[in-house]
Amino acid sequence: MKLKNKVAFITGGTSGIGLESAKLFQAEGAQVVLVGSNAERLAAAGNELGGKALLVGADIRKVADIERAVEETRAKFGRIDVLFANAGATTVAPLEAVTEAYVADNLALNFTGTFFTIQKAAPIMTQGGSIIVTTSFLNTIGYPGLSILAATKAAARSLVRTLGAELAPRGIRVNAVSPGAIATPFYSKIGLPDNVLSEVATSITQRIGLKRFGDAVELAKTALFLASDDSSYTTGAELVVDGGMTQF
Repeated sequence: MKLKNKVAFITGGTSGIGLESAKLFQAEGAQVVLVGSNAERLAAAGNELGGKALLVGADIRKVADIERAVEETRAKFGRIDVLFANAGATTVAPLEAVTEAYVADNLALNFTGTFFTIQKAAPIMTQGGSIIVTTSFLNTIGYPGLSILAATKAAARSLVRTLGAELAPRGIRVNAVSPGAIATPFYSKIGLPDNVLSEVATSITQRIGLKRFGDAVELAKTALFLASDDSSYTTGAELVVDGGMTQF
């Protein structure tokens, strides 16, 4: 029960890494607040959590939505102990296909949404609280068609360092978890046909030291470490969970 009596606020929690983390956090004693923009997926995730989570419909691209989600959490629980800023998505776009609107949407979802989630939640976070940000292996290697996502994730990595320093006097830790190729719905949403997606998956697997995609549960266990007192002397760090993809 590593998170007994803790309140955990999770964005992007309706599938993949976010949902698996919510399940694990709840099993470890946390009261879970699940934030998502799709009402149907949010309800389904709530059912998987046994109806025990606080479900908040919110689009983190909108600061007003973030403020409302934090206020609903404060009204019910009075505080946040763990913030997992996990929401993020993109579609593949080669250089010539990138538009101003595409950049703006990616920034809003993958960077400014993360920043404002932290900004709005921090005032009600407790001494010894933990903030976790999902970054990406794209911080380290270049992959065609994902330039804007990579840039936003690199920016999020920088936030972990700067906000970690800024919140350290309050005893709040800020860390990142960097997934490699993980078997989640993320890849089905990036806009590639199934046959191309299969080829990409094969190509990526060949670059992974352990020669397989990771499982969302493996990321959730890393998030649990960062959320719990097990990582009480860790801040500003990025824990890489990529099967060796960026190491060899």
